Amino acid sequence: MIELTNQKCKPCEGLVAPLTVDAATILLQQLDGWQLQDNQINKCYSFKNYYQTMAFVNAVAWISHREDHHPDMVVGYNRCDITYTTHAIGGLSENDFICAAKVDKLFND
Repeated sequence: MIELTNQKCKPCEGLVAPLTVDAATILLQQLDGWQLQDNQINKCYSFKNYYQTMAFVNAVAWISHREDHHPDMVVGYNRCDITYTTHAIGGLSENDFICAAKVDKLFND
């Protein structure tokens, strides 16, 4: 199995089916602290201050641009809630898990 952080998102134009709950649950085991809820995965990251929060948000934006797969983010003074889903298919795709793993790696490095 190839580690999620070593994979690249594939373009998704809505021509594939969303992952099943079983498939999503297996991929979720490769992530740290992400929650599966309905047709999305989410996680809240905490920081010491606003500057660190915004630096993280900007780095996530860069990852999103490079992967061409974008999360919903809710940003506060010392936290950032990130939610991934693949809107084009109305559910989760492998892209969501690839990006989540890359965001975790960013946070942990």
